[in-house]
Amino acid sequence: MRVAPMTSRFLDACRRRPTDVRPVWFMRQAGRYLRQYREIRARHGILEICKRPDLAATVTLQPVEILDVDAAIIFADLLLPVEPMGLKLRFVAGEGPSISNPVHTSSDVDSLSTANTDDLGYVGEAIQAVVRALSGKVPVIGFVGAPFTLASYMIEGGASRNYIRTKKMMYGDETLWRRLMGKIVDVQAPFASLQVTAGARAIQVFDSWVGALSPDDYVRFVQPYSRALIERIRSAGVPVIHFGTGASGFFRELHAAGGDVMGVDWRANIDQAWMDISYRSAIQGNLDPVALFAPLPELKLKIAELLKRTGARPGHIFNVGHGILPETPVENVKAAVEMVREFRP
Repeated sequence: MRVAPMTSRFLDACRRRPTDVRPVWFMRQAGRYLRQYREIRARHGILEICKRPDLAATVTLQPVEILDVDAAIIFADLLLPVEPMGLKLRFVAGEGPSISNPVHTSSDVDSLSTANTDDLGYVGEAIQAVVRALSGKVPVIGFVGAPFTLASYMIEGGASRNYIRTKKMMYGDETLWRRLMGKIVDVQAPFASLQVTAGARAIQVFDSWVGALSPDDYVRFVQPYSRALIERIRSAGVPVIHFGTGASGFFRELHAAGGDVMGVDWRANIDQAWMDISYRSAIQGNLDPVALFAPLPELKLKIAELLKRTGARPGHIFNVGHGILPETPVENVKAAVEMVREFRP
């Protein structure tokens, strides 16, 4: 299914078309820095919020109403697909996600299902509810985890500093690694399609942990699967945002895997990153999330410098270089949106 066109400055920027002002949205714009979210979170766990379309829609809409951003991103978790694959996911207070039956052996990979993507239909229902509530005001962004990041969680069983188990599989049993990555693509592609069918008008592919890799390892072990996933998502007719954290050392290689929009974290100069890919995609980012804690005059200087770096070339979407942090002052986030809108070179 190819989607019907929708007009918005965010989608125009994704297609490198001119916009009246720079579009702005924030990764993790729904979350703990908002009092309204904390009130819901005090009564419901993360998985419950994700799996109840009414709650997920409410949380998704909060920052659109509070901040007046140019896109809503559906509230979900990139690990949701591991459950229909057969893994047991829970969130541990103070520690984050935990998988109690991680993937370590050939039989573990054999047992992973790729046939139950429909079990994630609650995400589609939440998107439909958000689309109805927004009535075309701004588009909804869906998202999936990139193959490497999802594989790392599945192998490590949770967060990791060094990704030892993940890399041991990569280096020690390349055939097993490639089977696992192929299965992940076969789950993530229909999951993204489900979101597009529900009304998402762009999909972001998050490679949150890809910065753990060397450039050569990325090209050999990961790039083919990110490319396959992105190509399958693009066939639905929506732009794909490809974002990798800590990947400034191999940004060209990341771009070679695909993406209508390339996300840039704050560890690189965004003008150099854009030039490095010969302006062949739009670009998103890349304010340091901690800059949102700065006094407003300093924040304004940082935003102006970023916007000057990207210049008048169409195709820049303002965002933070990863996600809004839980302690971030809401008033500063609101001010940042206004500063972007008011900027004149």
